[in-house]
Amino acid sequence: MMPNAITRFRRFSRAVTSEVGALDVSFLGRGRPLGSARVLNAAGHGMTDVASIRTYLGLDTGLMSRLLRGLEQEGLIETVPHPDDARRRLVHLTEKGQAEFEAYERLSDAQAEEVLARAPDPEALLAAMDLVASTFGRDRINLQEMNPRCDAALQCLAEYYAELNRRFDGGFDVSLSRDPEAADMIRPRGAFLVAMSDGVPMGCVGLKGWGGDWAEIKRLWVARSARGLGLAKRLMTAAEDAARELAIATLRLDTNSALPEAEALYRRLGWSEIARFNDDPYPDLFFEKRL
Repeated sequence: MMPNAITRFRRFSRAVTSEVGALDVSFLGRGRPLGSARVLNAAGHGMTDVASIRTYLGLDTGLMSRLLRGLEQEGLIETVPHPDDARRRLVHLTEKGQAEFEAYERLSDAQAEEVLARAPDPEALLAAMDLVASTFGRDRINLQEMNPRCDAALQCLAEYYAELNRRFDGGFDVSLSRDPEAADMIRPRGAFLVAMSDGVPMGCVGLKGWGGDWAEIKRLWVARSARGLGLAKRLMTAAEDAARELAIATLRLDTNSALPEAEALYRRLGWSEIARFNDDPYPDLFFEKRL
């Protein structure tokens, strides 16, 4: 790597460290460092298992224990044994801790708004942030089975439709497409998978079934900032696994030649091109895979 690239990377690291107050003794002016604030934040967002919080934050056992002890001494959290495993501990916010968590949320929101207000192009800055976060956190992107009507799924689908509209000659009208019913992508017929990164949906795929021994893969989409990280392959593999669990023996899908990267992915994953199997006006390529 060229020295200039190293210099730019280190400049970026210093800028972020300074901007977020990573080295401040009193993070966001609340009297405790960033490490303690992040533990409080994780608990405030519903994480209760101490080991899970430690893994999520990348902390060693000793530091995690010190941070928990400090928060307990402040009266912000309580730790109790796990009801099913005495070796594990759970953490809960106290009333005082909930108030402190909410104070941090307000200050963090205000900090984000202030930084974005300074940016000459906020959307470009956010796109760059998304790319950095996806690259740095690629190992923390997890796949979750969700209801296709939930907010995260609908956000993914809206982005998917918008991208097709940009890339197809003549645009894309979902009302003309054979858009699957949500019930077709919920067990026991099918499934809908969303890739999540710190609460942000980064990709999706649907398994559309009808109760028989074959089903379709629908609506595979990956956010631009997460492309090149192998996420599309992970989503396809997870969809195949869900199909096997539902005793589905054959999968089919359709795509458009305006999406050459999708076609290349399917061929690489062992899908075979077949004749048209539906009357959807948009696809011109059709594939099948026997599980």
